[in-house]
Amino acid sequence: MSETSARSSSWADLANPTRFMTLADRLVPWLVGIAAVVLAVGLYMSFTAPEDFQQGITVRIMYIHVPFAWLSMMCYSVMAISALGTLVWRHPLADVALKAAAPIGAVFTALALITGSIWGKPMWGTWWVWDARLTSVFVLFLMYLGIIALTRALDDVTRAAWAAAVITLVGFINIPIIKFSVDWWNTLHQPASVFRLDGPTIDPSLLWPLLVMAVGFTVLFFALHMMAMRTEIRRRRVIAMRRMAARRADS
Repeated sequence: MSETSARSSSWADLANPTRFMTLADRLVPWLVGIAAVVLAVGLYMSFTAPEDFQQGITVRIMYIHVPFAWLSMMCYSVMAISALGTLVWRHPLADVALKAAAPIGAVFTALALITGSIWGKPMWGTWWVWDARLTSVFVLFLMYLGIIALTRALDDVTRAAWAAAVITLVGFINIPIIKFSVDWWNTLHQPASVFRLDGPTIDPSLLWPLLVMAVGFTVLFFALHMMAMRTEIRRRRVIAMRRMAARRADS
């Protein structure tokens, strides 16, 4: 078997819902365990890290707020890739991945907005300002809610999948706006301080706890995503079985 054929076979195997369920059953416990350990280490490092000379103890909100904000964008990026899988590659599990990721992304985005407001009150003197970064993240939250509502409003799975995929790809334009909003406009939100061409501007004593927390929440996201995908596959199987039973009863 050629290398190309082997890749195609592996892709087809992963597209099989039954094989995916088997893989998820094996991976989810490991992912949850790894996430728990990494987050426990990250929380310990966060509480023992020094206070910031300007922000004081309130800087500790950064260790959960920043990972929530990162994951709000990463989750939507996963949805955009899934949307391409639906529209371009016709992958059987692409729509499942998109639909399963939307509620998780909405929760992470809501937590990013809430923790950002809590952090902003002592720093800016207000809970909320309609600057570019905060407004674009709020728009992202509304987009998550819209996609969730759309996928639940249409009974036809195929129509819902295509509609959600198109809207997700159109809405992806908001992700670079969120990322570069602090560079394009004058905002209260601080500019990028971790992923910079000239290197991070955060002191290593504050940077390492942040990175550990980010890794822990990222692993947790993938665990939650696989669990949600399993639930969605089972839900669709139940619906299909009920429809078959109804057809048999009618005939």
